[in-house]
Amino acid sequence: MMRSLYTATTGMVAMQMQIDVMSNNLANVSTVGFKKSRAEFEDLMYQTQNVAGAQTVQGNLIPTGLQVGLGVRPTTVHKYFAQGDFQNTGNPLDLAIEGDGFFKVDYNGTDAYTRAGSFELNQNGQVVTSDGYVLQPAFTVPQNTSSIVVTENGTLTALAKDGTTLGTSTMSLYTFTNPAGLTAKGRNLYQVSEASGAAQENTPGQNDAGTIAQGYLEMSNVQLVDEMVGLITAQRAYEANSKVITTADAMLSTAMGVKR
Repeated sequence: MMRSLYTATTGMVAMQMQIDVMSNNLANVSTVGFKKSRAEFEDLMYQTQNVAGAQTVQGNLIPTGLQVGLGVRPTTVHKYFAQGDFQNTGNPLDLAIEGDGFFKVDYNGTDAYTRAGSFELNQNGQVVTSDGYVLQPAFTVPQNTSSIVVTENGTLTALAKDGTTLGTSTMSLYTFTNPAGLTAKGRNLYQVSEASGAAQENTPGQNDAGTIAQGYLEMSNVQLVDEMVGLITAQRAYEANSKVITTADAMLSTAMGVKR
């Protein structure tokens, strides 16, 4: 059986993975705090028929050798935490992180982290995500609060109509040695893994952590044009690999017909 059939198959599978990843990026082009992903690949093992540097019968050295590759395979889907564009909303509970860091929330009794700062108040006056996960450290907005002020360094203050302070809290941002190693849980949430390293608690603006911008949201960092160009490239590569299978099949058909 011709090697090219199997080699081209691995190419088609790889390009399908590429398109799957980019389609998820495009689907989340308007998702608050979303970070794009990129599929990465590596070549498979090679069949060596002549070793480079081997000596011929005449005593000469083979300069390059003869190796035939066996295709490609996906190795990782890498998530890029580059800063997304900011959108001015004017909502006091919309918070954007300028720089590195994550908000921490209580995700069904465990810690989870997010870049999406579209917070709301629940029935108890707690600051929560749109799915109801409580921002950590938890803060309950007192009754009769007229306005909420969040400073760049994470100080959250609830004010009455006359300017009286009704309550304060200090927000923290959490950084990781390798944020790309975080495990995505959906709902704009990530959790710690062995690859990400432990969460490091920081005061906003200190220890290389970002600052907080009130009244803004960080949008997706997906670049629509880049994804569309990538889709075209992946589609053409998929078609090229399928053409290799068609060509190999035609060659086999010719070989089968030699006896006739």
